Amino acid sequence: MTQKMSEKKTFTGNRGLQLEEALIFEIGSYDNCGVDLEDVPPVESRLGACAAQGDIDLPGLSEPEAMRHFVRLSQKNHAIDAGLYPLGSCTMKHNPRLNEKMARLPGFSDIHPLQPQATVQGALELMDELAHWLKTLTGMPEVALSPKAGAHGELCGMMAIRAAIEAKGELATRTRVLVPESAHGTNPATAALLGFKVDGIPADPSGRVDLAAFKEKLGDDVAAIMLTNPNTCGLFERDIIEIADALHEAGGYFYCDGANFNAIVGRVRPGDLGVDAMHINLHKTFSTPHGGGGPGSGPTVLSERLAPFAPLPYVEKGADGLRLVENNGDAAHQPFGRMVAFHGQMGMYVRALSYMMSHGADGLRQVAEDAVLNANYILASLKDVMSAPFEGPCMHEALFDDSWMKDTDIDTLDFAKAMIDEGYHPMTMYFPLVVHGAMLIEPTETESKAALDLFIATMRDLVRGAKEGETDRFKNAPELAPRRRLDETLAARSPVLRWQSPEAKQAAE
Repeated sequence: MTQKMSEKKTFTGNRGLQLEEALIFEIGSYDNCGVDLEDVPPVESRLGACAAQGDIDLPGLSEPEAMRHFVRLSQKNHAIDAGLYPLGSCTMKHNPRLNEKMARLPGFSDIHPLQPQATVQGALELMDELAHWLKTLTGMPEVALSPKAGAHGELCGMMAIRAAIEAKGELATRTRVLVPESAHGTNPATAALLGFKVDGIPADPSGRVDLAAFKEKLGDDVAAIMLTNPNTCGLFERDIIEIADALHEAGGYFYCDGANFNAIVGRVRPGDLGVDAMHINLHKTFSTPHGGGGPGSGPTVLSERLAPFAPLPYVEKGADGLRLVENNGDAAHQPFGRMVAFHGQMGMYVRALSYMMSHGADGLRQVAEDAVLNANYILASLKDVMSAPFEGPCMHEALFDDSWMKDTDIDTLDFAKAMIDEGYHPMTMYFPLVVHGAMLIEPTETESKAALDLFIATMRDLVRGAKEGETDRFKNAPELAPRRRLDETLAARSPVLRWQSPEAKQAAE
């Protein structure tokens, strides 16, 4: 009988082409170096108390050793280029190589933020064009390109709202921000950071904002609402226009979390829904690298009410071409300040605009349609064996709870670990918090039907195994990954965050 792969032992620790790899501190040597350097002549140290107290103990490797080390590490990563990545609410979509080619053009990749503006007119023009597209797609008159990520863009939008409230002399009275209970955790954190009190809004049985509860909470002390649409349950907020109208009548502002813009881009303009501010995750909707390629980007679009408070710096057209406005004295409006020293995410701008221009308006519309279609295909294909907490179709992500596991000995975490052995990165687990044992799956628009069919078949087989009592398949998982399951309780309470050299063994015992 053929021995299982998980049980087979090898002398090296390698398993075929899956190579075991030690830490660089374990394989490197302080005495080795990949280049030849002349000896440093003796000089008198002027470091005083700052002088090194001992060897810095940095590992040295030859170039082949260093290359092999990092290649082997990269092969242990799961990425969108390796397979379907169903991480709900994160839109792990394919990053087109055309975008990468454009971002590596010398005119974009080699520029420096301190160059004279006359020498970077092309870059400024690209930023202006990107801003135009973002404003057009959202139906908003102004955009701040500077935020570095979604949470940073969220902070930007709320700072603009705070500045508008302050300009009206209402900062002392408008102290409350309404946040749906299903919201991303950064929403209440951002509101609290800016000094607002967070007031939660419950969901109705359909998974959307409870309209009656929302209206009961309105008052002269409400500064804003922070709402995600489509929401974190993968559902479109059907009452969004009524929510916006009621909020504006009460004197508040509407912040919309744009994390799920991929589901409606080209189909719905948030500005038409009454939104005052919304950040856009370029890595989600416009295919820039998710967590790689340098700083991220979370541009924030602003309504006419908030446009005067857009932060510095921003691009402006003048008689002598484009210029970057960086000082309050040069601004034509009342910027609330600046959030960054430089636009350090230029590569993200290039990639996002490449994506927009290569797709066009009709292509971006199809992106949203296909993303929603794929998610509903998964929902329809699994809801007979898994349990969906809400009735009806979803938007760009399918949500399941753990009620179908009631008569099994496994939980959501066990199920996710078993997915790793099948070659899939787990979906988002235990989020949103309003759904018990949540499993949030987003296939995105870039997966083929064949890829979705294999994923669905795998999920159905895992469900079958769970219901038929194949407990070891889940409790012992992952067995085929480079590393086995951690003791997560111990890792959380007593984390080992720094490698330390093992103590020298006694020569004799």
